[in-house]
Amino acid sequence: MNSALTNIVGYALIHPMFKPISLYIGLRYTRAKRRNHFISFISLTSLLGIALGVMALITVLSVMNGFEKEVRERILDVIAHLTITSYDGRLKNWDKAIKQAKANPKVVAAAPFIQKEGMLLFGPNVNGAILRGIDPAMEDKVSRVGSKMEIGHLEDLRPGRFNIVLGKDLARILGVTVGDKVTMVTPSASVTPAGVMPRLKRFTVSGIFYIGMYEYDSAMALVNIEDASRLFRMDGDVSGVRVQIENLFDSPQVRQELYQHMDGDFWIRDWSSYHANWFRAVKIEKRMIFLLLLLIIAVAAFNIVSTLVMLVTDKQSDIAILRTLGASPALIMRIFMVQGTFIGVIGTVLGVLFGVLLALNLDTVVPWFEKLFGIHILDPGVYYISELPSDLHWHDVTMISLVSLVLGLVSTIYPAYRASRTQPAEALRYE
Repeated sequence: MNSALTNIVGYALIHPMFKPISLYIGLRYTRAKRRNHFISFISLTSLLGIALGVMALITVLSVMNGFEKEVRERILDVIAHLTITSYDGRLKNWDKAIKQAKANPKVVAAAPFIQKEGMLLFGPNVNGAILRGIDPAMEDKVSRVGSKMEIGHLEDLRPGRFNIVLGKDLARILGVTVGDKVTMVTPSASVTPAGVMPRLKRFTVSGIFYIGMYEYDSAMALVNIEDASRLFRMDGDVSGVRVQIENLFDSPQVRQELYQHMDGDFWIRDWSSYHANWFRAVKIEKRMIFLLLLLIIAVAAFNIVSTLVMLVTDKQSDIAILRTLGASPALIMRIFMVQGTFIGVIGTVLGVLFGVLLALNLDTVVPWFEKLFGIHILDPGVYYISELPSDLHWHDVTMISLVSLVLGLVSTIYPAYRASRTQPAEALRYE
């Protein structure tokens, strides 16, 4: 064994293709059949642990990204990217606001709306509702409600007809369907000979939409903007203007640009502010899950430390021979760092490969798993999102890979340093 090592090192020192020698010897140690099978077992465990941790991180973060994307899209089915209102809830110069907003090159559409709260009555059933007056001809440019209609069309909201479109859960709560007449009770009052009475108006249900979020499906009702103006006595004013831009993630930047260039007392909100707590909670959960699953990789990195420490002890005589042949402590350190890094690199590559494949094919793997075990991970009777969505972000893959490689590299430093401190005379004393 020692003579073979001497020949290998001597040949590697004079042959240029084996430069750097630390890489050559380190990889040869990795490929060699070790006498201590326990070391090989721990090395394999470390490699599989890193691969499992990387795969789990990529898959779980992709699923969380998928849930965030799914909920964000359902929110944007109803809410525009930006909303321009006034502080008193009554926007007077709304045509001026639309003109100034469209002057921004990132703005693609803008439409006025009226939004008030009230109560809907149908027989003995009563439920609070958010009544939104819209222009059906412009609604498709600022929301996707039109594509979520289960019954009817937004075009049925013609001025003067006093038709109304309800969310699916709101229609179920009231017990109504298309053709039924519901009564809207508004907060404003009318003075009559019988006294002060709330304003009432009967609407005919002309359609039902389904967004997939109970918050909107159970409380949102749409009417024509002219009918809403007459009902709430807006006198040509509106509640605000909804703005659609090219890229929804540019909303905060466009909001600041509009604040700087628009004349008037406007209050501008972007879509994320409507559910800021939810998006903030998702971001915190992603960070915590990343840290928790990172522990799997950390445990595997500690296994690399154990592997290399035992390997250094097992290779004391080889290290001594290398030192007597002129190898410096730095060269010895690099040899054992190559071994640990090799385990980290292979584990990371396998983890990335299987993690990306799983994340991209989750819509196929999960149904197969559910069918195999006869279970539903997300029961459609309980959850609106009954399938595990996946949205792979390559910057997440890059970050996970870099963290895994760094942990693998750091775990080699102590064992390699310990190997470099081996004294040839002490190691060969009992050989």
